[in-house]
Amino acid sequence: MSQLLLKGGRVIDPAAGLDATLDILVEGKAIAAIGPALSSMAPSAQVVDCRDMLVLPGLIDTHGHVYQYVTGRFGLNADQCGVRSGVTTIVDQGGASCITIPGFRHFVAEPAATRVFAYISAYLVGGLEGHYYPDLYRPDCLDAAATVKSALANADLVKGVKAHAEIGGFARWGLDVMKIASKIGRDASLPVYIHFGQLWPKPESGGLAVNPDSIFNQVVDTLKPGDILAHPFSRHPGGFVEENGKLHPLVHEAVARGLKIDVGHGSHFSFKTARVVLDSGVIPDTLGADMHGYNTHVPSPAGTPDSHPDEEHSFLGRTQFSLVSAMTSMLALGLPLDHVVAMATSNAAKMIGMEGELGTLKVGSVADITVLDDKRGRWMLEDNEGTQVVTERMLAPRFCLRDGVRYDADAPQLPLARAA
Repeated sequence: MSQLLLKGGRVIDPAAGLDATLDILVEGKAIAAIGPALSSMAPSAQVVDCRDMLVLPGLIDTHGHVYQYVTGRFGLNADQCGVRSGVTTIVDQGGASCITIPGFRHFVAEPAATRVFAYISAYLVGGLEGHYYPDLYRPDCLDAAATVKSALANADLVKGVKAHAEIGGFARWGLDVMKIASKIGRDASLPVYIHFGQLWPKPESGGLAVNPDSIFNQVVDTLKPGDILAHPFSRHPGGFVEENGKLHPLVHEAVARGLKIDVGHGSHFSFKTARVVLDSGVIPDTLGADMHGYNTHVPSPAGTPDSHPDEEHSFLGRTQFSLVSAMTSMLALGLPLDHVVAMATSNAAKMIGMEGELGTLKVGSVADITVLDDKRGRWMLEDNEGTQVVTERMLAPRFCLRDGVRYDADAPQLPLARAA
């Protein structure tokens, strides 16, 4: 059995309360030992010098879009977002539906080197072209019973339900879609992951009058403990921050009710909004990169739309991003390193119902490990509004082990650091 010794890195595992300079010995697909100076245990092991690096449980991206080709330009390659970006597990958010989950299993999850799970779409059409056509997402385009049946029949793959609560949909259908999505989550005993912030333009004629600040409280009243509120740092109206620039008054109550918060970085991330939310004492539980084909520099499949309603707020022409660069942004905002690591490891494992199995390092467990550079200097970070923040700490993926197999972080869409 092959042996690999990760030597002298700063090993951080929030689930185990571990933060120390240690070695990790990997044998085959499993972690064989964790401790100081393990060279004598395996004199013939391949040694990787991890000094001045962070050695973490395999990172878990809680918000991916990797139903490649089926969702058109929207879906990215799972391994480019996954192991080739230092991420061992990725959760696709709403790409697959009860109709298309067999294809997602066969063509994405099974062949990927990355461990791939799904939050199944509440909508029959799933994430086609990034939810480009709003009329496909009206209430009669959901089938609660069929989606529950599909989720339960694919329990190894489906870890939750994805739905949207945003102005364009509320102007068309009010709360009806959210009520159905919440029923799916309850009947399947799965968490529901809710997108906040505008996705679809308001209808050109007709439609309901919508106060953006009313959406959050209407939606929260339909949810159960463990459901997830996404995009707290979005610059779009209709989410965590009201139009007056203050935190929505129901956010603290939502957290007290047991609802969870996922950053869902992506196109909607705003340093200014993040500052409002964090200064109000609201700390997200998980991170999620939310990369897709309209906010990353990847070739577009022939014949797909030239633009997307979400593109106005994308990073096209600006800085690229990834799960690890999102971790850097969280550090720049003042979140402590141990919590940022937990967001992408142990907390993320809880979100997919795999606490103790993934997102932690322990002897005998699967060797899913991420190794990051941890650099000091001065770099410029920029969000989709053009707000610039200087950081003196930059994380960057070096490589990861997935089931003990090494993958270098060489994805072409990984961001390049910009000197301040």
